[in-house]
Amino acid sequence: MEIKKEILDNVKRVVNITFFDTDLGTMVAGATDKGICMFEFADNKLLEFELKQLATLLKSPLTQDSASHLDMLNNQLKEYFDKERRDFNIPLDLVGTEFQKQAWLSLLQIPYGSTISYAKQAELLGKPSAVRAVANANSKNKISILLPCHRVIGTNGTLTGYGGGIWRKKKLLELEGLKFESSPPALLLF
Repeated sequence: MEIKKEILDNVKRVVNITFFDTDLGTMVAGATDKGICMFEFADNKLLEFELKQLATLLKSPLTQDSASHLDMLNNQLKEYFDKERRDFNIPLDLVGTEFQKQAWLSLLQIPYGSTISYAKQAELLGKPSAVRAVANANSKNKISILLPCHRVIGTNGTLTGYGGGIWRKKKLLELEGLKFESSPPALLLF
């Protein structure tokens, strides 16, 4: 049976939203039928704006409900914080420009327990002069932890720019086995 495109276009798509308590505080997750489209810390100052933007860009209402992708996220997140999981295999529904999506997907190339610089990430994208654009794209990443922008640090090894706060970035990297003293950590390039 063939379903006509007009019928599919009229089906109302929704973004299911739920809250997770994590070792780093409450997080808000959003999922469409395609995958996770948001995973942010609930105390993010831009959260309300990001939720409205998500609804607008996806042309979908937000509803507080469960979904299979959210159940999968809950299970894999628990495994991650229990140090039983290093990689996530949850479908994602990225919402952003093509460049942002490329930058976010490049984050998946950074192995668990490793860090790279923004310059190295720009090189991975084949755009070595786009360091600032990469940093800006990372700052717009709405899927924390799963798209591990916490693994991107300054060229000098300092912890810089993390929407969840530098303290959370440090905790995530320590969870993954990296140690930080009072001086900046050595840059671990893979």
